Amino acid sequence: SISFIEDFSDFGRGELSSYSSTARQKLESLLNKNMRIRMTDGRTLVGLFLCTDRDCNVILGSAQEFLKSSDSFSQGEPRVLGLAMIPGHHVVSIEVESDSLVGTQGFSQGSSH
Repeated sequence: SISFIEDFSDFGRGELSSYSSTARQKLESLLNKNMRIRMTDGRTLVGLFLCTDRDCNVILGSAQEFLKSSDSFSQGEPRVLGLAMIPGHHVVSIEVESDSLVGTQGFSQGSSH
C-alpha cells in the first residue's frame, strides 16, 4: 500500500525542495501503473494511474468499479467506468498492483494462468 499524501509542515525551505523533487520522481514512476483505490463509501476503483493534483484528486484510465464485498472481488461483475476522477477527500487507501498482477484481472486467485 502506498500513500501519496505527506505532511510537509516539518520541512524547512531547502528540505521541502529536495523532498518535493523525490516525491515527484516517485509519483512519475507510478504513472500508467495499475492502482486500486478504496473510497469512503466502500467502493473500490481499479485502473491505470494517469495523474493527480495538489488536492490529491486522482485520475484513473480504464477504470473499473467494484462494490463493497465481504470477501473478494470475484463476488460480482465490475462496472466499467473508463476514465474516472476520484476526489481526494474520498480516498481511503491507494495500492499499486505488482507488475505480475497486471493483466490477470478477472481471474480468481486459484487460477493457474
